[in-house]
Amino acid sequence: MTKKIEDGGPAFSGRRFEPQHGGSNDREPWNPGMSLRDWFAGQVLAGFMSAKPMHFNPDDDAAYCYRVADAMLSARKVGSE
Repeated sequence: MTKKIEDGGPAFSGRRFEPQHGGSNDREPWNPGMSLRDWFAGQVLAGFMSAKPMHFNPDDDAAYCYRVADAMLSARKVGSE
């Protein structure tokens, strides 16, 4: 059994429903989009890639970005206690 990864919930929380196709009565359930973990990892990736030479290993780099994102989520959780 795999352990559930704590993802921090939606990165950009908002309304429960949102208008679709420009109408106000044409409503569908809100899609939370990416998780906060994904957003943190993307931010790490942007900074990481801007400072890194072009020779890189995408698998290693992605794993690194998610390790930093996990550390950020852990620090955020500790800071709120």
